[in-house]
Amino acid sequence: MGNLLFILNAAPYGSEHSYNGLRLAGALAKREENKVRVFLMGDAAAAAHRNQKVPAGYYNVEVMIGNVVRHGGLVGVCGTCMDARGIASEALADGCRRGTLEELADWTDLSDKVLVF
Repeated sequence: MGNLLFILNAAPYGSEHSYNGLRLAGALAKREENKVRVFLMGDAAAAAHRNQKVPAGYYNVEVMIGNVVRHGGLVGVCGTCMDARGIASEALADGCRRGTLEELADWTDLSDKVLVF
């Protein structure tokens, strides 16, 4: 349907905001006509951390991000938010990259729809 931007702000665990945003992003990324971009800001930056270990039966946002990436989606992580949380670029999950506010501004301009979680 178009260019879709998801801006996630909430911590990856504890609330279901980022979880639900990633669920929807993954579902829309599977549709070939969509170009999905996800930008992680604030506490959502922790969602991009590599090698997450969660209890059996619990969702894993690293896996969910991988689903978006496998279907051609792009995932940016706010660099300022990474620095504030001590997250190095080397610690990012596969397919995630350090992003900037300027990149988010560009992605916003390119998007037909922006969804904020």
